[in-house]
Parts: sequence; structure tokens; C-alpha cells
Amino acid sequence: MQIVGLGLIATFLVVLLKEQKSGVAFLLTVFVGCVIFLFLVDQIGEILRMLQKIATDTKINMVYFETILKIIGIAYIAEFAAQISRDAGQGAIASKIELGGKIIILALAIPILTAIIETVIGFIPLT
Repeated sequence: MQIVGLGLIATFLVVLLKEQKSGVAFLLTVFVGCVIFLFLVDQIGEILRMLQKIATDTKINMVYFETILKIIGIAYIAEFAAQISRDAGQGAIASKIELGGKIIILALAIPILTAIIETVIGFIPLT
């Protein structure tokens, strides 16, 4: 409820300020976005601990687990940055941020994809 309330109040203020002081409105948007993220840090930490426990219990290779967490982190960070760029009216830069995030994610995912392909090929009987 705090996040929703903060978001609605900030939205109202940004709409009011946008006409007269667009720079202040943009800074308010960025600030509130960061504050909302800080509200979520505890929950993110709890989710990471829970995922790590599941990975440990299921004996998943930690290299793959850490890579997947990096991929998720990059996706969220790139999305957050792209949204801020769009809020500033910079759609072209936002698109480039998203493209960069996707390329980094693909580069990180290659070892996982390779392991999956090798596992699938291992199940195929050779004749």
C-alpha cells in the first residue's frame, strides 16, 4: 500500500509540475522510482535467499544458478533504465538500453544453452 500511495502521489505531483517545471518533474519521477526500488530491496533479498535454498536442496550447479540470477538482474535493471529514458522522452535511447540488455543476457545464457543442448543430444540414440 505504501508503494501504491507513493506512486499515486508522485504521479499527481508530476502531472502538476510537468507543465511549469519539467526538469523538476523528471527528477521527481527518477527519485520516486529509486525510493520504490529501495522499498523492495528486503523482499528481493528474501526471494534470493529462498531461490538459493531451493538450488542447494536440488543440487543445481551453482554456476548455472548464479548465471540465471545475473540474467534476471540485468533484465530488471535494463527495464528500469529504459523506463526512465522513456519518461525523459528518449525513446531511442530506451530502445538501445533494451537491446544492450538483451545482448548481454544472450551472452550470459550461452553456457546454459550449450549444457542443455549437450544434455538433449546425450538422450538421442546414435544409430
